[in-house]
Formats: sequence, C-alpha cells, structure tokens
Amino acid sequence: MQGQSAHPDPGTGRAGGARRHPVRLHRAAQPGGGRVSGRPGPGVAVDGRPGIDEPAGWGTIATAAGEFRLRLVRLPADLGLLTRWMNDPEVAAFWELAGPSAVTERHLRHQLDGDGRSLPCLGLLDDTPMSYWEVYRADLDPLAAHYPARPHDAGLHLLLGPAASRGRGLGTALLTALTDRVLRERPHCERVVAEPDVRNRRSVRAFRRAGFRLAAELDLPDKRAALMVRDRTPHPA
Repeated sequence: MQGQSAHPDPGTGRAGGARRHPVRLHRAAQPGGGRVSGRPGPGVAVDGRPGIDEPAGWGTIATAAGEFRLRLVRLPADLGLLTRWMNDPEVAAFWELAGPSAVTERHLRHQLDGDGRSLPCLGLLDDTPMSYWEVYRADLDPLAAHYPARPHDAGLHLLLGPAASRGRGLGTALLTALTDRVLRERPHCERVVAEPDVRNRRSVRAFRRAGFRLAAELDLPDKRAALMVRDRTPHPA
C-alpha cells in the first residue's frame, strides 16, 4: 500500500523532480459540491491551530490482528527502519523515496518541522513497528486545490513495511480501525480521504473494503490518483 507526501516541496515531485502537468478532475460527480479552487479549503482547527491532534493520545485500538497504535516518528531512532522500507521495490514504486537515508529524513522533517497539519507516524501492532502512516488535514493540504474539500477533512497515507504484512487483509483491518478512531477523536471531521495511485490496485481495494468509496480520479502532478472518501454518515448508494 502506498501514499505520497502530504506536503511536497513547492515545485517538486515526491522524488524532487519538476512538476509535470496541471491538475485535471475526472468524473462529474464530486464529493461536497462547490468549485475547485487554487488554494486550500477554509477549515481551521477548533482551537485555532491547523494541526492534527497527537495520535499517541488516541490510545491503543483493538483489532482482529492485535493491539494497534500510532506514535509520532522519532528521529534519528526510526530513520534506519523507514529508509529500509522506502527502498523496498514494491514501496518505492509508489512512494518514490528510495535512496540514502537523507531522502527519507528530508521527507519526514518537512512534516516534523512544520505546523502540525501533517504528522508522520509509525504504526505498531502488538508493539512491533510494521507500518508508516501520515495523518493530515486534507482541507489545508495542497490536495485541497484538486478536489472540493470541506472544512476539517482528514487524510491518510499508509504503507505496510514488512513484505509479510502485505496481501493478507491487514491493511483493510488497520484502515478500518484507524478511520473509525479518527472520526471519533475529531468530531468536526465529516470525511476521511485518501488518494492512492490508480495503478496500485491492492491499495485501492483495501480502501474500498475499509468502507471508502471511489469519488473521482484525479490527475495530480505526480500521479493519476483514485480519490477515496469515507463519510461519517454513509453515502447514499
């Protein structure tokens, strides 16, 4: 499973290359209505800060696979592990962060040193690190220029690190559990969104099975993306 940088450096792609093309939307039906603007949506946190609450405060989540929790990435302690994951060919094909540890560190520090609107997290299952997540304010992210964002939309990026964790339904189980927790902990958030590469069928399938719907296909600067949306209130069929 995969994602992309929640806050890519201006003018560059995930791997540092130039932006390739303007954004185009596919499909007429878009979630939320309204027009697509060139700036992020108007949402702000209840307390005036743009950030996501620290996920470590969300506690442990019981799943069929075990006890799951998130904690904020710690540098330099977690850098070696995350660099190895980013250099796995299956991961690198979509994250585009393969290379020396400095590549991964730059990606992480861009968020850790930011204003808290995107948090890079390590996912632990029964206290064993096995996944990397980015939990972010989608309405304040560059993504919001590409779809009709609503205030307080949350976004998720995910990769399963060990190859043994992939292809057995674990991603679906964790996505379901974490999305439930995001909606519980953020009462002003009505939707959780994601934008996996349309070529990553395994990722799109996992989001669907976790209750997300395909709302549109987006031509983003770095990929053709499937805009996946899970609504707090079930969307009419």
